[in-house]
Amino acid sequence: QVQLVESGGGLVQAGGSLRLSCAASGFTFSSYFMAWFLQAPEPEREFVAAISWSGGSTYYADSVKGRFTISRDNAKNTVNLQMNSLKLEETAVYYCAEVLDSDYPSRIQEYDYWGQGTQVTVSS
Repeated sequence: QVQLVESGGGLVQAGGSLRLSCAASGFTFSSYFMAWFLQAPEPEREFVAAISWSGGSTYYADSVKGRFTISRDNAKNTVNLQMNSLKLEETAVYYCAEVLDSDYPSRIQEYDYWGQGTQVTVSS
C-alpha cells in the first residue's frame, strides 16, 4: 500500500534551516507529483511546494519563494524540502502528499495520499 513517511522536523531558531525528507513506497514514485503542505493551529493545510514527476517543474507558495527548495530523488523514492530563513509563523506540522498528475498542484484537493507529518517548531 502507499506509504509516505516524513522526517527531519525539529526545533530551530528563527532564521535557521531544516531539511525535511519524505520516503515513499507502494507506488511508482517517479510517475507522481509530490508536494509539501503545512498545518499550523489553523484548521486548513496550506500549500508549501510541489514538484513534477521528473523534477523539471517546481511550484512554491509566494511566502516561501527564495527560501525553500523542493527536490526529489527518483532513484531513492524521496522528496525533500530545504527550508532556510525560517520564520516563527512557519511552526507547523509538515506533510508530504502525492498525486499522479495535477494541473493545480497547490490545491489540497488534488492529492490522494498523505504522510503522518513531521513537526517543525521555530523559536525566537
